[in-house]
Amino acid sequence: MATTPDPTPTADPFSPPDPDQARAQRVHASLFRIAERHAATDTQRRRQAHPSVIGPHEAVRLVSFLLSGAALLQEDEPEVDRADITAALSLVPLMRGEMDELEAGLLRMARGRGMTWPEIAFGLGLGTPQAARQRYERLADRTAADGEQL
Repeated sequence: MATTPDPTPTADPFSPPDPDQARAQRVHASLFRIAERHAATDTQRRRQAHPSVIGPHEAVRLVSFLLSGAALLQEDEPEVDRADITAALSLVPLMRGEMDELEAGLLRMARGRGMTWPEIAFGLGLGTPQAARQRYERLADRTAADGEQL
C-alpha cells in the first residue's frame, strides 16, 4: 500500500532554524503569555498607565493610529492636524529615552534574578552573550548621560 506524503512541510533536520522566523514566533508567544498572565482584565491592563495623564508613548501611538486609520475618531473629536503631528514628533525623543531606561532597568533586574547573558541574548534576539552585555553597557551609559543633562 502506498503512503501519501504529509502535506505539512517539516524542517530540514540538518539546517539551523531561521533566527528571524523563530524570533517572530517568540514575539507572538510573548505577547500572548504576558497578556494571559498579567493583563487578563481591564484593571490589570490599566495599572501601568496614569489614570488621567497620557504618557508620551501613548500619545505618539494614538496620533499614529488615528492618522493611519487603525483607530477611528469619535463623534465631535477634531481631526488630527499638523500641530498634533508636530506634538507627537516632539515626544519621540522623550519616548525613546523612557524606552532606554525601561530596557536598562529590565536588564538589571534580569541579572539580579540570576539570568545569564546567554539567556538575555536569546530574549533580545542577539547572537552572543557579549552582544547582550555590550547593549546593556551602552544603554546604561546613555541613560546615565541623559540623567545628568536633566
